[in-house]
Amino acid sequence: MNSLVYAAALGYALGSLPFSIWFGWLQKKNLLAEGSGNPGAINAFRVLGPVPGTMVLVLDAFKGAAAVLYGSLLGGFWGGLLGGLAAIAGHLCTPWLRCRGGKGIAVSAGVWLAIQPLTVLLIAVAWLGAWLGSRDAYKAFAVAALFFAPAAWLASHSWPLTLAAAATTLLLMPRHWRYLSS
Repeated sequence: MNSLVYAAALGYALGSLPFSIWFGWLQKKNLLAEGSGNPGAINAFRVLGPVPGTMVLVLDAFKGAAAVLYGSLLGGFWGGLLGGLAAIAGHLCTPWLRCRGGKGIAVSAGVWLAIQPLTVLLIAVAWLGAWLGSRDAYKAFAVAALFFAPAAWLASHSWPLTLAAAATTLLLMPRHWRYLSS
């Protein structure tokens, strides 16, 4: 049981690392006050440029995957799932920014690439379909987030993975719900 607590704590700590803010500091820019005001990879692209934006995207995905890997080492299968979900939560509510985190897209992609890569491919197809229908990337992300559990089920036929995917959706939707109604 202690190993699961450690996996969750480490996952949360990894997820809470605000890479976009740190890259902003290097350019003397405050992502919380510029662009959309969101400390995530998309705003980093807008405010800092494509190279730092790409680096933030990759590092955010990496911290999600690392949380799954280290969680698995600490607590096996369940530790990996718990570490990944905690990384998403840490990204969404980082204590370094008083619980003002990103939207969780890149870190969720990293978590699910580590857990079940086919799920990410299916989510990408859902995103593309939503984007082609709306031409709105944020709305497409919100729609795609709703497909995590069905995608996990199709990819794995595993109830634990499907429930973890549903938990991912529950974590993401407070940040994305408003885009569904626009």
